[in-house]
Amino acid sequence: MAEPTAADAPATEGTSPADEALYLDSSALAKLYVPEPESERLDAFLTGRRGLMISELAITEVLSAVARRKREGELEAKVAYEIRAALLADADSGSFDRLDLSPAAHREAERLLLGSDSVALRTLDALHIALALSGAATHVVTFDRRMREAALQAGLRVVEI
Repeated sequence: MAEPTAADAPATEGTSPADEALYLDSSALAKLYVPEPESERLDAFLTGRRGLMISELAITEVLSAVARRKREGELEAKVAYEIRAALLADADSGSFDRLDLSPAAHREAERLLLGSDSVALRTLDALHIALALSGAATHVVTFDRRMREAALQAGLRVVEI
């Protein structure tokens, strides 16, 4: 994989773009397996990067979205199962660091939920942020506006693709 160019990556003071610890939430992870707007740009941005983190939660959320598209006739069953196989193969390959929900992650999510006064923090967003923090992520890759606001409030940087 080639290193991203400066044009591909937002500048971040004090870190090399390829060395940032990036947590991909489900909105970002989905774009790697189901063609959506920004899929190609995201793929180009991630090429050559180390320190990519995903969670078991994100995998399940992506597959839930794939299942919904299958039910609604947007994806054929064969394609849905191919997406599942590709996602799980990539997760097992070591391409990503995989983060699990632990009791400590739940307690951190609860702390975030109770401490949020200005952002309408949702449960799954709080869990994603807690997971990112547990993996020592410095940045979150998300395409969800509310998740973006919550990540910023928690002190994480958000990658703009």
